[in-house]
Amino acid sequence: MTMRKTILLFLAFSCFALSSGCVYRAAIAQGNLIKQEDLDQVEVGMTVSQVRFLLGTPLIEDPFAKNRWDYVYYLRIRRDDAINKRWVSVYFTDKKVTEIRKDQELAPTL
Repeated sequence: MTMRKTILLFLAFSCFALSSGCVYRAAIAQGNLIKQEDLDQVEVGMTVSQVRFLLGTPLIEDPFAKNRWDYVYYLRIRRDDAINKRWVSVYFTDKKVTEIRKDQELAPTL
């Protein structure tokens, strides 16, 4: 009888050990997903509200540098590096767009 319990206990432990390595990892999307056609419409001279209408609220709105909005996006699936990354910065002077920096490099470890 104890041999049977030992085998059952061993099988149960083996099942738990094997199933613990099969943990589901959801895809993680962070930031603002910006469509290329929306980004192409942003031009120098546009107002703050026009940019907000096209691109949405920026992910990073620095309280110390109110003249810069950063739109950052990345998609990470499981434990792999991010497969889709984008960083766009929009600079303002007197609430008008003065510069647009597209496709800046994000850290490769994302």
